[in-house]
Amino acid sequence: MEDAIGQLTQLVVGKAGVDTRARELLASLFGERYHKRHFSKTMVRDALRLSPGEADDHGVPFAGFINPENSEAGPYGGASLVWFPAKDHGSLVTYVVGTRGLSPDEGMLTRPGHRRRVAAFRRLLAGEGVECWSKPDPSNLGTPVPRSVAGRFSDFAGALSRYGHEVYCLAHVPEDMEFGLARRVVTRFLDLYSYERGWDALVAYRTERDGFLSHLRQDLFPEVDADLVYERLKARHFVVLQGPPGTGKTRLAEEVLRQHFGGRGTTIQFHPAVTYEDFVVGLAPDTTAKDALRFLVRPGWLVDACRQAADTPFLLVIDEINRADLGKILGEAIYLFEPGEVGKRTVTLAHAIDGSNSLSMPANLYVLGTMNTADRSIAHVDLAIRRRFTFITMMPDRTPVASQGLALATEFYDRICDVFVEHAPAEALELLPGHSYFLADSEAELKKRFRFELVPLLDDYLLEGYLGPATTELQAVRDALDDAVR
Repeated sequence: MEDAIGQLTQLVVGKAGVDTRARELLASLFGERYHKRHFSKTMVRDALRLSPGEADDHGVPFAGFINPENSEAGPYGGASLVWFPAKDHGSLVTYVVGTRGLSPDEGMLTRPGHRRRVAAFRRLLAGEGVECWSKPDPSNLGTPVPRSVAGRFSDFAGALSRYGHEVYCLAHVPEDMEFGLARRVVTRFLDLYSYERGWDALVAYRTERDGFLSHLRQDLFPEVDADLVYERLKARHFVVLQGPPGTGKTRLAEEVLRQHFGGRGTTIQFHPAVTYEDFVVGLAPDTTAKDALRFLVRPGWLVDACRQAADTPFLLVIDEINRADLGKILGEAIYLFEPGEVGKRTVTLAHAIDGSNSLSMPANLYVLGTMNTADRSIAHVDLAIRRRFTFITMMPDRTPVASQGLALATEFYDRICDVFVEHAPAEALELLPGHSYFLADSEAELKKRFRFELVPLLDDYLLEGYLGPATTELQAVRDALDDAVR
C-alpha cells in the first residue's frame, strides 16, 4: 500500500477513488513525514467535492494547506499550498496567496529568500520536463498569471480566472505523468512549504528534504570551473568573469591560462589611468635620439596579443576590466570585438605599425576579463560593449570552506550567506563576501582574517547602507563575528 505522499499523488493525478478525502491524507503526513507536533499549527482545506461551507463562491474545487490563523471556512489570507483538479484527470499544484491578501504571511511572501527559492524550484522542475511557472514577486497581487502561461492550461481556466492574481507558482501534474516524477513534484511542493512554515521533517526523511533544499541553494550559486570558462571562450572568444570580491575570479583566469592555453598568454590590469595608447597603439618618446625630440609608434597590449596569436592560441587576461573607461580604451578596436566576426574584420589605426595601419583580430586570440561587481564606485559596462562579451557570474563556494575543517569558518560563512540570501535585495546579493575570506591554515589565522579583513568589509557595507532591509540582520552577524575573534 502506498504511503501518505503516494496516496496523495494518486489523488492529485486523478487515479484515487472518488471517496478519497484530501483532509485525511494531508493530516496523515504529520507523524509519517513531518513531526506530529506541527499538525496543531496547520489548517487543511478540502473543497475537492465542493462541500457546503468549504468551496469558494465561484465553485472552483481545491484542497491543500492554508495559514492556520484563518477561519475554518470562507476567504483566507496568507500563503497556501493547494492543488486544483482538472475536470477529467490531473491537477495544477500551486502556491497561492489567499484572496484576503498577504497577511498573516507578509514576512514570508516579501522576503527575498522565499522569492529566490521559488524561482530555483521552478528551474528545477522545468529541468525535469515539468510544465511550470513562477511569479518574479510573490507579493505582487496586481500581476496575474500571464496569458501566454494560462493559455497552456485550458483545463484550469476557472481556477486561473478566479485566482490568477494570487497564484505565484504552479506546476502541471497530468494523469499520464510518470508516477515517480509526479510523486517528486508533490513531495517537493510539500517540502518547500514545510521549510517555510518551520515544520521539522522526521529523521527518515530529513536527508531527502535537506538534499532538495541544498539543490535550491546550489541553483543560486552555480559552480564555475576552468572547463566551463574555456568552453565559452571557444564558443564566443570574449568572456568576463564577474562576481563579488573573494570568489576566485583572478585565480580561475590564471587556471584557464595554465590548463587550456599551456601558459601562452599574458595578464594585464585595467585601472582609471589606462588609455587607448596603452591598450591599442600610441606614441612614445624615442629615448635613443640625442639631437632631437622624436616619437616612435608603440604597439599596445592588444596589438601585441594579436601578434602572439598569429599561429597559436593565445589568451589575453584583463584583470579588473571595468575599472577603466572601456569606450575610450578600445576606440575603433571595439569593431573587432564581435564573436561571430573574429578574423574577418579590419580597422584602420591612427598610427602605422610596421608600415601598416590595418589591424585585425586573429581567430587564435581569446580575451578573458574579470570584474568585481561589489565596487559601487565603478560604472557598469555599457551595453555596446556588454553585448560583445559573455558574462559568467562567480558566487561564493561553500565546498572549500567546509573541506578545510574549521568549524568557525563554516559557521560564519553559513550565517552571512543566510543573511544575504534571505534578506538582501537583488542588487545587494552581488556584495556577498566570497569564500576566500573564510579560508585559512589555522583557526588563529582565520580569526585574524576575520578581524582585519572580513569585519572591516562588513562595516563598509553597513556604513554605506548597501544592504537596505538586511542591515539589522547583517549587523547582528557582524557583532557575533567580532565577538568570536576578540
